Amino acid sequence: MNSFDGDKYFENLDMFGIRLGLDDIREHLKAVGNPQKNLRFIHIAGTNGKGSTGAMLECALRGAGLKTGFFTSPHLIDIRERFRVNGKTIDREKFNAATEKLAKLSEGRRTTYFEFATVLAIMIFCEEKCDAVIWETGMGGRLDATNAVDTSVSIITNIALDHQNHLGNTLAEIAWEKAGILRKDVPLFYGELAPEAQEVILARAAELGIPATGPLEETPAVFSAEERANGFVQSFPYQGRNISLGLPGRMQRENFRIVYNVLKYLAEKWNFDFETALASLAQVRWPARLDKIEERIIVDGGHNPDGIRALTESVKELLPQEKFTIVFGAFKDKDVSQSLPLYKDIAAEFIMIPNFEEGRKCHTPEELIAMANALGFKARSAASGPEAVTLALESSQKRVLVSGSLFLAGDVLSARGKLEHALHLC
Repeated sequence: MNSFDGDKYFENLDMFGIRLGLDDIREHLKAVGNPQKNLRFIHIAGTNGKGSTGAMLECALRGAGLKTGFFTSPHLIDIRERFRVNGKTIDREKFNAATEKLAKLSEGRRTTYFEFATVLAIMIFCEEKCDAVIWETGMGGRLDATNAVDTSVSIITNIALDHQNHLGNTLAEIAWEKAGILRKDVPLFYGELAPEAQEVILARAAELGIPATGPLEETPAVFSAEERANGFVQSFPYQGRNISLGLPGRMQRENFRIVYNVLKYLAEKWNFDFETALASLAQVRWPARLDKIEERIIVDGGHNPDGIRALTESVKELLPQEKFTIVFGAFKDKDVSQSLPLYKDIAAEFIMIPNFEEGRKCHTPEELIAMANALGFKARSAASGPEAVTLALESSQKRVLVSGSLFLAGDVLSARGKLEHALHLC
């Protein structure tokens, strides 16, 4: 058995070092033989919804008979979540062998955590002979390492304020960075955009002379939702069809409108059955997105105001009579002052926790409690997310909603024994 430990290798890379620019990643790919030239990529950028949109496309294409690769970030529990083939993470032995191979090829090369992961994903998907790769940007787009490949489709889900220290302080500035994924001769598909963001993105598409397709019709307001033991499924009419979607909430109906257009285009281009792909969406799942992991525990990784607004709107749609004990933690670079008021219709109380992650500053429970109290919320503290969930379950019969941070979501999933839940989408 291979004794090389891929996890430890990644731990020794600079996890939070961010190096914007494509020269190094292109040189790295060239050094390993440019395996990306053997793959077809669907490139997804946007502030929120990238993972969910990618999960829908992965599930639909897999259901239509294509072998899929899916590169996403960050991971919740296990780094292998970033490298999925046909909905499943690669097994430990393959991961270690692939990481060791790339480590040897990369000797003497300075690389960041994300750059190494990007090259590794390409090598894995090429080795696995994937028919389609769903390719999620890490941050931004123009200078993101994922932008070093040629693509078949470009997707921009939405634009909101996040990562302003790297991407800009206005929607227009952030949109310009996201629009950096656009390519000549590659069609763009986009979702609901604020006017100032849409203007920038469509101007760039026009400059490149590429078609830009937005949603065909309004986000479906007529829908039904069913709660099952392992989650929620919603159904709604769209383009003369009744769609069943395994991801609940208005935001997912918005993401679906992008997915519909992309699948319709690719079905003709890549020769698969469009209706079969659509029907597969009833089975789609994405961990930590309004994710019912136990009967009384829902986990969501929303961590900025737009993501939390989508969460609270979805909860009010699905469970309009319920109030929740909300386990909440947030890093200092997130806009908590704008996020906390959004919980007003669904929060019975908060249990505030610190997010412990090396290299990142978090809000203390005391700071969060003070902010919550100022808004009229009841709040108390716990030492960690898992401890807060246990405390919430023991102290009332209300459901628990874990929110505010993908790191917190992963911590709770891990503590509740949900590794396989995070690793496999099928």
